[in-house]
Amino acid sequence: QVQLVESGGGLVQPGGSLRLSCAASGSIFDINYMSWYRQAPGNRREWVATITSSSSRAYADAVKGRFTISRDNAKNTAYLQMNSLKPEDTAVYYCKVNSGIASPKDYWGQGTQVTVSS
Repeated sequence: QVQLVESGGGLVQPGGSLRLSCAASGSIFDINYMSWYRQAPGNRREWVATITSSSSRAYADAVKGRFTISRDNAKNTAYLQMNSLKPEDTAVYYCKVNSGIASPKDYWGQGTQVTVSS
């Protein structure tokens, strides 16, 4: 089994920065993808960014140029560096890990709150 622990959320002013962490632990044999999603009150959960095992990266249009996803394979940890934060970035941010070779599965973190406000 894979467990995900997220951290790094908090309250920041518009234009500020935060770095989120997602640490995976448990019976980990391989990680195919690590992704970040977010969900604001009243909104559907939306995809934010993904990083592959070969460190290829993809971002949602709303965060391109401002957010950077990275990973430390030795620590099985993904990060989301968020710069130039806007109030509309306020949401609960969730980490998702896709793990498995023959039968890959998705594992979700518990979420961490990010609030961008003056």
